[in-house]
Amino acid sequence: MSKQHNPKRHTALLGGTFDPPHFGHIRPLLDVLEHWPMQDCWLLPNHIPPHKPGTHASPGARLEMIDALCREFPAFKLCDIELRRDEPSYTVNTLRQLKELYPDRVFYFVMGMDSFLSLDKWFEWQQLFNLCHLVVCARPGYQLAVDHAMAKVLADRQHTGADLPVENSGKVLITDIWEQDISSTDIRAALAERRDIRQLVPESVAWVIETQGLYR
Repeated sequence: MSKQHNPKRHTALLGGTFDPPHFGHIRPLLDVLEHWPMQDCWLLPNHIPPHKPGTHASPGARLEMIDALCREFPAFKLCDIELRRDEPSYTVNTLRQLKELYPDRVFYFVMGMDSFLSLDKWFEWQQLFNLCHLVVCARPGYQLAVDHAMAKVLADRQHTGADLPVENSGKVLITDIWEQDISSTDIRAALAERRDIRQLVPESVAWVIETQGLYR
């Protein structure tokens, strides 16, 4: 009997502190999933964010919020691989570990245009293209200035096809999204002032925040 071929699974990844998770995370991801035929979308909460001083909610509380979010939005799944590592959550190290654990998956790391513009400041950033594709969320019609440091990277690697790339890594997929002017900082400030946040976070996340008394 011939060995059956296992097809590649296309998996979107979004990393962050999710402190708390909010619609500024979720709605762009839903736009990405509507545009590209991914099989999975994993949320990767940081343990020790390399570019931030730390988190406000505990790892356990952030896990509970994301777990509740994933139950409300079944398209998303929690991946706690970074929380189980007691070291800074460098994306390149996470992707190396994920590729070892899931060799039959093609990973698409989702980021905003602001993150892409500063990608050359990331730890071992050029190695990312050996491990995944990048999905860069931008407002419709956005054009990167030709003299920007990342312009050549985009010109060399931009995927222009309507379908997913045939390559397993190395492409940049610019994806139109409706920008969400929401930040975790603003949500924490609203909670500290006892203002309503239900237009900013999903009902499931609001419930966890309320029942645990987070960010008070």
